[in-house]
Amino acid sequence: MTENAIIVALDFPAAEPALAFVERLEPGSCRLKIGKELFTVAGPDLVRRIVDRGFDVFLDLKYHDIPNTVAAACRAAAGLGVWMLNVHALGGRHMLEAAREAVEGAGHRPRLIAVTILTSMGPDDLAEIGLAGEPAEHVRRLAALAESAGLDGVVCSPREVAMLRTERRKDFLLVTPGIRPAGSATGDQKRIMTPADALRAGSTHLVIGRPVTQAPDPVEALADIHEQVRKV
Repeated sequence: MTENAIIVALDFPAAEPALAFVERLEPGSCRLKIGKELFTVAGPDLVRRIVDRGFDVFLDLKYHDIPNTVAAACRAAAGLGVWMLNVHALGGRHMLEAAREAVEGAGHRPRLIAVTILTSMGPDDLAEIGLAGEPAEHVRRLAALAESAGLDGVVCSPREVAMLRTERRKDFLLVTPGIRPAGSATGDQKRIMTPADALRAGSTHLVIGRPVTQAPDPVEALADIHEQVRKV
């Protein structure tokens, strides 16, 4: 499959509407993200079904536990044939390295990235949990940790992309949620950017959910985003 920067988040409450949405898409038109809600209700069978339809799947479960537990979870996820999965950088070096070793030893080696700071969190949210300072400071430190632990990239706000692009290796993936096409509602995201601006800043992949899945015509909405991306 050719490289595609757009990852559509399947934020659906059940397998049926998710599969109905996927039926409307061509595998080459985007990649698909399965997060906690959908995975909890539909499980690994849904992941396999979407992979079998030819889609690259980003399994967004943000594993964060002791190293052995996270390694086992990553190994199981790799067995589902996913294209990408993630862990939480706040789990620390030993956990990150255990996750990397687990996917490297799998028959199918997915890309492994780390969540830095959730895009819904601002300085006040971080201060409340004992992380003083601006989100960018913590993103910078956690991204450096992820790279040194051998991961393929990080999830970060598009607001931190330009900074990380200058500091991390050239092929380090910068996967950015908080993407909102011009005119879209911001929802619960606080650190957002348009698709074109995020790519110009250095994002490698854009996670876009509600602006596509809740659009009157999702296929048209996705095509519009591709047009914005094509012009960059």
